[in-house]
Amino acid sequence: MSTRGSKQLLAEEVFQHIGTQIIEGVLQPGHRIRDIEVAAELHVSRTPVREALQRLERLGLVIMYPSRYTEVTEVTPETVQQTLEFAGYLAGAGARMGVARMSRPDREHLADLIGEMHTALDDGEELSRTRWAVFSFLTEHSRNLQHQTMTNAASMALFRNLRGWIVPEDDRERMVQVYRDFREAVLRADADAAEQLARQMHYV
Repeated sequence: MSTRGSKQLLAEEVFQHIGTQIIEGVLQPGHRIRDIEVAAELHVSRTPVREALQRLERLGLVIMYPSRYTEVTEVTPETVQQTLEFAGYLAGAGARMGVARMSRPDREHLADLIGEMHTALDDGEELSRTRWAVFSFLTEHSRNLQHQTMTNAASMALFRNLRGWIVPEDDRERMVQVYRDFREAVLRADADAAEQLARQMHYV
């Protein structure tokens, strides 16, 4: 493997390590990350650590203060709203391509995954997990490399920012119906309806 390839691999490992700690709450908002400490902990140089932190900053998970430290960002109501909007358009595109291209058995499996969302409305983390399972499946079956690459690149921010989000109490009944309609659209291979309903789940 080339030296450049080795550095990229190291940076990816560091990116996944720090990102996972942020998602799981090990590194809370406001936590200060110092690249020299991370490098020592992971037994790598500071270069892949800085590269990983720069990627995390582009995703909005951290903010870097050059020559000082890096800080984990807060998940504000505005962050949640913007992430919901982005996720809605991303999910809509995935539903439009995926539902049109998957086999009947795949649509039936997807319908089962959608069904799991019905019981997760009161639990932010469970809702996030079931929602991500649905749209990961759609992305996988979109057969569109650019869409898959974009979704995978944004997945860490999407999961972190929406992890605690739950459907508002006064909108539960409507949302359950959206889930039901989405499931039916998937089963009848109605990609246009699936796209619109995927957006409605995210208030787009």
